Amino acid sequence: MKPPTAPILAIRTAIRKIPKGKVSTYGAVAEAAGIPRGARLAVRALHGAVDLPWHRVVGAGGRIATRGESAFEQRFRLESEGVRFSGKRVAMKEFGHKFRAKRPVK
Repeated sequence: MKPPTAPILAIRTAIRKIPKGKVSTYGAVAEAAGIPRGARLAVRALHGAVDLPWHRVVGAGGRIATRGESAFEQRFRLESEGVRFSGKRVAMKEFGHKFRAKRPVK
């Protein structure tokens, strides 16, 4: 297996910054990593990653984007961290994580 590229590592670093009890979307994670419009790359960064809080990353609008057993496990893990749902979506206003804006380089 080849080592991950710099964008993948940046996305994984951003995912690690999501605190317990909060969630973020694939797109927001990619943007925080400096990759605007990189939601699909964020999905790819989670594949094969070890020791990442993968369950804290959800689809647009707070929906669980995984399927089958993984979807049940993701919801279970989020609920065990205190995250509440409104139907099938995370209550993003309350549990959405806001990444700090990067300071412009001078």
